[in-house]
Amino acid sequence: MNVNQSAPPVPPFGRPQPVYPGYHQSNNYGGQPGSTVPPTPYSTYNGPVPGYQQTPPGVSRAPPPSGAPPGSTTQAPCGQAAYGQFDQGDVQNGPSSTVQMQRFPGSQTFGSAPVAPVVSQPAVLQPYGPPPTSAQVTAQLAGMQISGAVAPAPPSSGLGYGPPTSMASASGSFLNSGLYGSYPQGQASPLSQAQGHPGTQPAQRSAPPQASSLIPPTPGGPRMPSMTGPLLPGQGFGGPPVNQPNHVSSPPQTLLPGNQMNRPPGPPPSMHSSPQPGYQLQQNGSFGPAQGPQPNYGSSYPGAPNFGSQPGPPQPLPPKRLDPDAIPSPQLSELPPQQKTRHRIDPDAIPSPIQVIEDDRNNRGSEPFVTGVRGQVPPLVTTNFLVKDQGNASPRYIRCTSYNIPCTSDMAKQAQVPLAAVIKPLARLPPEEASLYVVDHGESGPLRCNRCKAYMCPFMQFIEGGRRFQCCFCSCVNDVPPQYFQHLDHTGKRVDAYDRPELSLGSYEFLATVDYCKNNKFPSPPAFIFMIDVSYNAIRSGLVKLLCEELKSLLDFLPRDGGAEESAIRVGFVTYNKVLHFYNVKSSLAQPQMMVVSDVADMFVPLLDGFLVNVNESRAVITSLLDQIPEMFVDTRETETVFAPVIQAGMEALKAAECAGKLFLFHTSLPIAEAPGKLKNRDDRKLINTDKEKTLFQPQTGAYQTLAKECVAQGCCVDLFLFPNQYVDVATLSVVPQLTGGSVYKYACFQVENDQERFLSDLRRDVQKVIGFDAVMRVRTSTGIRAVDFFGAFYMSNTTDVELAGLDGEKTVTVEFKHDDRLNEENGALLQCALLYTSCAGQRRLRIHNLSLNCCTQLADLYRNCETDTLINYMAKFAYRGVLNSPLKTVRDTLIAQCAQILACYRKNCASPSSAGQLILPECMKLLPVYLNCVLKSDVLQPGAEVTTDDRAYVRQLVTSMDVAETNVFFYPRLLPLTKSPIENATEPPAVRASEERLCNGDIYLLENGLNLFLWVGASVQQGVVQSLFCVSSFSQITSGLNVLPVLDNPLSKKVRGLIDNLRAQRSRYMKLIVVKQEDKLEMLFKHFLVEDKSLNGGASYVDFLCHMHKEIRQLLS
Repeated sequence: MNVNQSAPPVPPFGRPQPVYPGYHQSNNYGGQPGSTVPPTPYSTYNGPVPGYQQTPPGVSRAPPPSGAPPGSTTQAPCGQAAYGQFDQGDVQNGPSSTVQMQRFPGSQTFGSAPVAPVVSQPAVLQPYGPPPTSAQVTAQLAGMQISGAVAPAPPSSGLGYGPPTSMASASGSFLNSGLYGSYPQGQASPLSQAQGHPGTQPAQRSAPPQASSLIPPTPGGPRMPSMTGPLLPGQGFGGPPVNQPNHVSSPPQTLLPGNQMNRPPGPPPSMHSSPQPGYQLQQNGSFGPAQGPQPNYGSSYPGAPNFGSQPGPPQPLPPKRLDPDAIPSPQLSELPPQQKTRHRIDPDAIPSPIQVIEDDRNNRGSEPFVTGVRGQVPPLVTTNFLVKDQGNASPRYIRCTSYNIPCTSDMAKQAQVPLAAVIKPLARLPPEEASLYVVDHGESGPLRCNRCKAYMCPFMQFIEGGRRFQCCFCSCVNDVPPQYFQHLDHTGKRVDAYDRPELSLGSYEFLATVDYCKNNKFPSPPAFIFMIDVSYNAIRSGLVKLLCEELKSLLDFLPRDGGAEESAIRVGFVTYNKVLHFYNVKSSLAQPQMMVVSDVADMFVPLLDGFLVNVNESRAVITSLLDQIPEMFVDTRETETVFAPVIQAGMEALKAAECAGKLFLFHTSLPIAEAPGKLKNRDDRKLINTDKEKTLFQPQTGAYQTLAKECVAQGCCVDLFLFPNQYVDVATLSVVPQLTGGSVYKYACFQVENDQERFLSDLRRDVQKVIGFDAVMRVRTSTGIRAVDFFGAFYMSNTTDVELAGLDGEKTVTVEFKHDDRLNEENGALLQCALLYTSCAGQRRLRIHNLSLNCCTQLADLYRNCETDTLINYMAKFAYRGVLNSPLKTVRDTLIAQCAQILACYRKNCASPSSAGQLILPECMKLLPVYLNCVLKSDVLQPGAEVTTDDRAYVRQLVTSMDVAETNVFFYPRLLPLTKSPIENATEPPAVRASEERLCNGDIYLLENGLNLFLWVGASVQQGVVQSLFCVSSFSQITSGLNVLPVLDNPLSKKVRGLIDNLRAQRSRYMKLIVVKQEDKLEMLFKHFLVEDKSLNGGASYVDFLCHMHKEIRQLLS
């Protein structure tokens, strides 16, 4: 079908919209700058995968590998993989799920069966409908020959996803500095010699890598004479053409080790291979203009060994090969290592995230993304672009894993590409984009389908001269009410279509009638209750004094609707330790009054009048109270705290006031005082890598789930700020925030001087952000697919309604779809997300987002329209929920098996025939292996010895509601060289790949992942640079672990501090800076985020994982 076919009812709508009578423009959720880009993930399919041959009788296959092949003989270049510490996180969706992790039938095995040696074949395009647009990244990783006899392999240096190797643990002194706010454990021993340091890195390749096609050498076989040849007709080099959707190219593209995705034009370099008649090379597919080397790879380290980089661009790089024997079968990982020489695969020859991001920015960043066409793949989340809504929701609100979905469930099961959407209903829009229109239909309310209750949208079809409409979701024919009637034009479209947002736009809001309100009465404005721990730890750390001081000014910035002069939100205050203290701050009082409730087992609210007040009316009394609280408890010796009764009290207060609201809890320690919800310390590191490890992620008691359910019913959302000095059981304490749509913030070993800026910045943003209360979300789909699974921070009491006590502009809900009938290419598929919520002013509203997708009968069309970032967002959430019920090894194996299935199905059904030794990846999924490896190595799925149980639980729940942009940078951090671009250039410097090879010891780099921010200083940085940034005269005088750069009046200092501010503004949480010096003990922590390298906790390097994926794919295909 025509991919560019427009959705029938959507107008080509290009003119700016006036504000029409009958509705007004909402500034509510829109006109504020903010993190944009909504995400979208998709889920997996069960059942056998048709089309793969099963194991022949008599051939035994090994059990599925636990990840990548455990250890290849590769010696990582000196110092290359040294990060064993903090990685990515995980999260659980609503009610805890019992979903089994393995979605793959037992009949598919991933052992190593003998395969005949492969020969290269001429590249022939298959006679498919449209040409397979995926650039086949044929990295023919030479060692991928699967033969029966495999050399024994070393256990640790390769890819194993087994128990962490014993490495020096990161020292407690810097754990504190920020990652997930970890608290100190043991002191670290200095880095061992084996790890080396960046001074002895392999050379950076400054010559542009050459594209070439390599056939894996048959072990011991003869070599092939070099082959050169002209380009095949229609082939060219370079990045995707501007006029195509991102990562959509025309003919397939083959990428081989030793080559790069783009290379300067010229004759293909000569190659070594087995002696056969020379076929013409398959070049990178026709892919737009020629391009040079990848941006910004610096030159080699001084004195580094030269791994094949040539002095000048004209000379081709010698091809890099892998000794097949060096790629171990996973089941041999226990055998002793056998040293073998091994040729290194050129990292520049394998797909680069940085290159893909740069290409997309260059090709798609300049033009607005117009949403009028069905099934368009949007630009990547890393690209800045404007959106023009012409009938489909902006990708800031909804992103999908694929924009072209299979017509049948059999096809979907065969491909195993999860079909999912990441929905961010209240996403903030950039100031340049218009905020959503609010439509008021008066007492009759929004027009809906009588049968399926879908809301009026641009895809509804008006018939019979406009007197009736046919629902695009269920095909039911409905009468048009007389007040809504309008004539149709000659095309069958209503003549007022462009005057009505609900007939011409993908996203809009309706004012809800009283029928949409609880108990059929309009809601009161919401309330905020601040609940402050005043136990010994909170007072001693200075937290209480700092918080009370900040609240005096912060209360002037409560969220408000549109143009309201002041916020309608009322506030209340509670302090607590083992007992609770409520405060009457009624405006008529001269001084606040305290009331103590010591019976925490039977919680009640001792006052109604005077507890929740308007800030402006009671300002003097509130200020007096905030001055007195730190003084009142200054001499406290009470160390024990309660927790569940505090939430209970806040919820009861909101219930008594008959309003929704949010509780802000500031809590310091494990609640061990006698009370409901009392917890014990159950932190047990001996459970790691056992079947009982999953219990560490599960709540200790069911009391918090019950409490959360009551909170959701009342519209009481909970945000939790934790300040632990030791284990506090985040897995249990985060249950209520998680199920009520709230957030958790964690500041381990809080010290005012070091953590004040981070805490206050997070608090300000959290209090000021626009939020919807008492929300219910439902996702409707057209016939043929339905929503079957949900991930995020919410509660579900049935199978369709996502209930959120609170929802802000940063939270996403991820929805997985499955087929329940056949789809057809002509009609496509439709999604409609409807969110009913109460605004900050107490107004009940419906926010609607519509999206139309294409449907396909050819697998090539599915693979041409996938979105890898969204796919990874979904897979991470699926895996992070899986750890609640399955052993970690099972979770990791499931991810690897699914990825192998997706890529093997592509290779079998869409790629042109080629040597089995070539790894062929779809163009828009060529980063799937590198990103998936980052998820597998994350702290939740493969923890190092230094990562605490609380850190893992914290990150697990964080990732659950992250959007696509957040998971993208979280799993693959950005590494920015600061001294390469001219100082006067104010723009953000282009990133380099997250590998130690890319670091040059004469440079300074910033690394960020959305939670952490490191400034790495090389040992050979120029003295002038050190002076300009740190105001000290030499490298040795820089303070390692520094959190703030001195404010200096020079261009470099201003530029770096400006860049740091800019990065922080892009993220939803404040990133605390940590300065790391080369070869300092903190460097181990920094290297943990260089995700393309091997990690200390046993995670594979990108190259090794790619080899492993190739092996898995070949086993599936054999």
